[in-house]
Amino acid sequence: MTRPDVSFAIIEAGPTLGGNHTWSFHGTDVTPAQLEWLWVLASKTWPAHDVIFSEPRRIGGGYQSIASHDFHWKLMERLKDRVRLKTKVSGLTSTSVTLSTGEVLEAKAVIDGRGFSAAPTWPCGWQKFLGLDVELDKPHGLEVPLLMDCRVEQHGAFRFLYLLPWDEKRVLIEDTSYADDATLDLPVLRARITSYLAERGLTIASVRREESAALPIPMEGDAPAFDVPTVGVAAGFFHATTGYSLPLAVELADAIARRKSFDAKSLTPWLRRLSRRWWRDQAFYRLLNRMLFRGTEPEVRVKIFESFYGHDDGLIGRFYAGRLTVADKLKVLARGAPIVPGPRAIKAALNR
Repeated sequence: MTRPDVSFAIIEAGPTLGGNHTWSFHGTDVTPAQLEWLWVLASKTWPAHDVIFSEPRRIGGGYQSIASHDFHWKLMERLKDRVRLKTKVSGLTSTSVTLSTGEVLEAKAVIDGRGFSAAPTWPCGWQKFLGLDVELDKPHGLEVPLLMDCRVEQHGAFRFLYLLPWDEKRVLIEDTSYADDATLDLPVLRARITSYLAERGLTIASVRREESAALPIPMEGDAPAFDVPTVGVAAGFFHATTGYSLPLAVELADAIARRKSFDAKSLTPWLRRLSRRWWRDQAFYRLLNRMLFRGTEPEVRVKIFESFYGHDDGLIGRFYAGRLTVADKLKVLARGAPIVPGPRAIKAALNR
């Protein structure tokens, strides 16, 4: 911990920190200093990752993943009695938390990191997935993560398979779609994953864990509003196109730790300013989302991503990190322009 002088507590409704998730990030998403302490939490790191459209491509820069069980025990080992598990919150203000038991905890500031309490109000598409953490009957042969295998039926969306190889037989495999709705048909997705593995000559020996989610991919709208100090996706701290939130959480944790004052009166407007600035900086990504969801037919979306992966490793890394330059943005638009019909592109760009 960088601020041992600060007294704090973490209130978690579930039995473990982090719930049932896998967080992944590229090495270029964070600073070298941040990566140094994030490695402590990482379950697995790789020197590169692959994508497959018409042809396979390997992209350098490093890739890391944190499984929720590692996240939990590694943090509990360090935080110990600062964490209160299985503790539900019935209400909060910027300086107090009321627990379901009636107990009230008071502090200089309460930071709300619980995520969306309801579906976001801005127009959005959805990145939805089912992930199975499985043990296979034989080695899968993957050297590095396969972030996108797009050689699959699209089923009315941009669909791909995502594979994280934990060891030679264990892999997390996710069926992911950029779709117009948030509906998840889990039995169908399980069958598709089983069929995909069978085509690779692989059979699931056992399923260790399952996770699913539908992440909102905003196309327009204003930055989220909040009255108490708020962080995470509910405050808009996520990548508008990929949905990745961990790099922003790391950046925000660093920024909060550097603060001299932790009182809610100054913390709330400060977080609002950061949220609005990040939302403003993500305007280009929301434009891309409009082009993706409104500018093309669902079955054609894969071609937009295929064209994007024709760029060099540096631009791809800056895209995921949310740090595209003006020149980068022009290159992205120029390469994608032939795929999106002119009139639809103009309407999408103008929010019409």
